[in-house]
Amino acid sequence: MPNKKHTPQTVARTVRERLRALADPAKAAGAERYFKETVKCHGASSAEVRGLAMELGRSVKAVWTVDDAITLCELLLRDKELESKAVGFLILAAFKKSFPARLFSRAKRWFAGNLLDNWASTDVFCGEVMGPFLLDRPEFTEKIKSWTSHPNRWVKRASLVSFIIPARRGRFLDAVYEISASILGVDDDLIHKANGWLLREAGKTDPLRLEKFLLGRGPGIPRTTLRYAIERFPEAKRKFLLTKTKR
Repeated sequence: MPNKKHTPQTVARTVRERLRALADPAKAAGAERYFKETVKCHGASSAEVRGLAMELGRSVKAVWTVDDAITLCELLLRDKELESKAVGFLILAAFKKSFPARLFSRAKRWFAGNLLDNWASTDVFCGEVMGPFLLDRPEFTEKIKSWTSHPNRWVKRASLVSFIIPARRGRFLDAVYEISASILGVDDDLIHKANGWLLREAGKTDPLRLEKFLLGRGPGIPRTTLRYAIERFPEAKRKFLLTKTKR
């Protein structure tokens, strides 16, 4: 049981105070312009955010359970600023060896509730939390397929980006290609980019399978997805695939 100094609520307050102290309005304005979505930032750097998460994570690791980390994450995800959200799930990631099965449904609620409502928060959360979760609990690969049909764009993007780390290791490639194929018809540039990124990572361990998939789907693949997917191929192969898959 955490002491009064290290409850999720007190740590959340500490995070907010420390981030306000690091605030840089000029950097915040620049970062906010980088997104098409409306986001809020303190203006802290990535190194400062990760350093704060590491420092506070070390201070609670010995006295917290993973449930305390989940509570902190949810508290900070409700903040508007990207940095607060990031500290929350970076501290949660420190407990990845004890992620419970129920974290899957909780994460889906966070996405569906727009608590991770931009590509940066979605992508880092998936890399730090969802990827390790799936590597440890492969039975959830089937459940995440249903995320591709969810009306929320962040749930959709998470269905793809959650598999980036496993795909990079050559894991769950059958599921990766099934998910990729099922979402090709979605008209959303952020989904097209995420799908291409996932396919590119899958192709690192099996480029022939990726090439076969792209040729087989041909004109049905959005050009943004295709261009992302073929980035690692030699130039001649990229030109060949671009020509062969034209509508």
